[in-house]
Amino acid sequence: MKITEQIKAPIVVEMAVFEKKFYQSMTSQVALLNRITHYVVNRKGKQMRPMFVFLTAKMLDAAVNERTYRGAAVIELIHTATLVHDDVVDDSNQRRGFFSINALWKNKIAVLVGDYLLSKGLLLSIDNGDFDLLKIISVAVREMSEGELLQIEKARRLDITEDIYYDIIRKKTATLIAACCALGARSVLENDDAQVENMRLFGELIGMAFQIKDDLFDYTDDAIGKPTGIDIKEQKMTLPLIYALNHSDKSQKRWLINSVKNHNKDKKRVKEVIAFVKQQNGLKYAEEKMIEFQQQALQLLEVYPQSEFKDALVLMVNYVIERKK
Repeated sequence: MKITEQIKAPIVVEMAVFEKKFYQSMTSQVALLNRITHYVVNRKGKQMRPMFVFLTAKMLDAAVNERTYRGAAVIELIHTATLVHDDVVDDSNQRRGFFSINALWKNKIAVLVGDYLLSKGLLLSIDNGDFDLLKIISVAVREMSEGELLQIEKARRLDITEDIYYDIIRKKTATLIAACCALGARSVLENDDAQVENMRLFGELIGMAFQIKDDLFDYTDDAIGKPTGIDIKEQKMTLPLIYALNHSDKSQKRWLINSVKNHNKDKKRVKEVIAFVKQQNGLKYAEEKMIEFQQQALQLLEVYPQSEFKDALVLMVNYVIERKK
């Protein structure tokens, strides 16, 4: 059994119900929109985010409720909207091995579809009076936008420190996984702020580890679906690169910054940068930090009694840093 199937096993019933509800939440009276959303649903990814929602809720409470399903649907609608918009921003023609929406239906339609999914997510909460869930999601959307813009700003100047890097990935990636876990907790424990915060922090720590793992793929040859050196070509300052920069002499720093700034399209130069980062132990340091975040996340689960849902969350945490793509 694949590890993703093992993780999903305790919530297989909830995930099946969720898929139907999620598809219903996307429907519209516009035929073109329905055709596009049908395309999106049939090319879904691993659905890690709703899995976090259900596993968190089930670990904290014996049964999920309609609020849990709505929370999972909202987070998946928001996540899908951001992916659609990201493909437009990045001018990407592929998503998960298939044509992206902007590749098939052009940018204008893709942006409008992204907006539609975002509004459907927000209205799903408002129409059902889930204002506590809506606040969690709205904070995540705000932080994701801030994180992306902060990364763009820093890519222009290449003046990023390790602390700024953590701030970027916390907002850009970790905040959405944190929202999943907070939503799962809040949907079954409406008045327990401490538990909700504990699970929010758990999700944030996993999200940090998840993004560092993604950054490491840029330096390894076995990354599937992501060409090596793509972050360098996009002038993204990832943790291995930041560490190498901080542990270089003046001439090495000048060469490294010049390479990323002015020679990022030169394949030979990019390979030299990757080799230099490895030589400076940038990958080793990033892996150590990733494991630190993973261990902190696991510690937060120790207070909860043993259950198949807790076991699945532990599996999920380990999967995040052991995955091959």
